[in-house]
Amino acid sequence: MSDLLAPEHVIVLIAIAATTAVLVAGARRRPGPWLRVLAGVLVVDAVSWWVYLLGGGQPGSRLALSLPLQLCDAAIFIAAVALWTRHPLLIEVTYFWGLAGTIQALLTPDLPQHFPSYPYLQYYIAHGGVVAAALVLVVGLRQHPRRWSVVWVAGLTLGYAALVGVVDAATGANYMYLRSKPPSPTMLDALGSWPWYILAATLIAVTLFALLDAPFRLRRGGELREGRAEALR
Repeated sequence: MSDLLAPEHVIVLIAIAATTAVLVAGARRRPGPWLRVLAGVLVVDAVSWWVYLLGGGQPGSRLALSLPLQLCDAAIFIAAVALWTRHPLLIEVTYFWGLAGTIQALLTPDLPQHFPSYPYLQYYIAHGGVVAAALVLVVGLRQHPRRWSVVWVAGLTLGYAALVGVVDAATGANYMYLRSKPPSPTMLDALGSWPWYILAATLIAVTLFALLDAPFRLRRGGELREGRAEALR
């Protein structure tokens, strides 16, 4: 794994933050077809990883162990479709998964390769792109989460994890780290042994979803009160 807070890690995080800020500002001032270009970049980046694997980029890797089933992998395609269609549920999934999950992969990357290797660039473009898409959609375009969005996204997340768990059992893979923790240091190390770290991570995820929704929940509450006051006049 790349050393945490090593120059190549810090610099790429700064670059992602700066690029995201520019994209969010652009979405606020001039949203347009370029959002679909960003969606295309995410898809091309994800598909290129499959081409890389099929071309022998990682000798000895089993295809069954390289499926795009990690939560971040699914988030890439969901974020791309959300940018393309602006469907409310897809925006909410991108927002909650991106800021509660994918951003953790940026802060504690499970990445043995270093700059300027292709896996290094692909990893940070993919994960940084999901976080950028989440903020572009919600902050830039002001497509805010709806009431009950936390419940819906939490339910979808649990359902997806259950499906991935079946794949893990059938293939011997470790998607979403449901069978064991990753070999590299992550926040899961502080959550106990299997299976308790899964339960703890689930509780933390729901808490993060609620915190991410809090500003919009307060705004919805204010709008509801204003609406009731207006109706009583």
